[in-house]
Amino acid sequence: MIELLRKRRSVRKYTDKPVENEKRAILSEALLRSPSSRGKNPWEFILVDDRETVAKLSEAKKHGSSFARGAAIVYVIIGDRDVSDMCVEDCSIAAATLHYTAASLGLGSCWIQLREREKDDRTKSEDYVRRLLGIPDSYLVLAMVAIGHPAEAPEPHPDNYLQKNKIRLNRF
Repeated sequence: MIELLRKRRSVRKYTDKPVENEKRAILSEALLRSPSSRGKNPWEFILVDDRETVAKLSEAKKHGSSFARGAAIVYVIIGDRDVSDMCVEDCSIAAATLHYTAASLGLGSCWIQLREREKDDRTKSEDYVRRLLGIPDSYLVLAMVAIGHPAEAPEPHPDNYLQKNKIRLNRF
């Protein structure tokens, strides 16, 4: 696992190759195996592979979502706060699980934050995606993860990139 953590980087450029069904099945299984507080599983996921819908999802934010247009698939991560008060955290764990699983399969991925973000001056990103995908109002629309075969291979961060001063022993 540490080698996977060392080499995984956000990928924003993808080839035109589709993500194989076997890999999609593994990605979806990984999401469903994600830990959650008290095993409540407040997350749900929408796998989008329709090119037109992926293109529309790439317009969900003013900045930081346009690269999704080139992804083969996009998982939209939503949470039901009525199921758990920890749905934001649980959905974040699921997204991290998805990233590392994608990397383990030789795929590239990148997180796209939606909660508390804006599409434009009049529209919240969450509302835009909610309308586009028919998501009920009771769900939080938290993030998207763009996934595809990488067309770039960002170098891993070197050891001296790590902020080792962020680890404290016993006390602050």
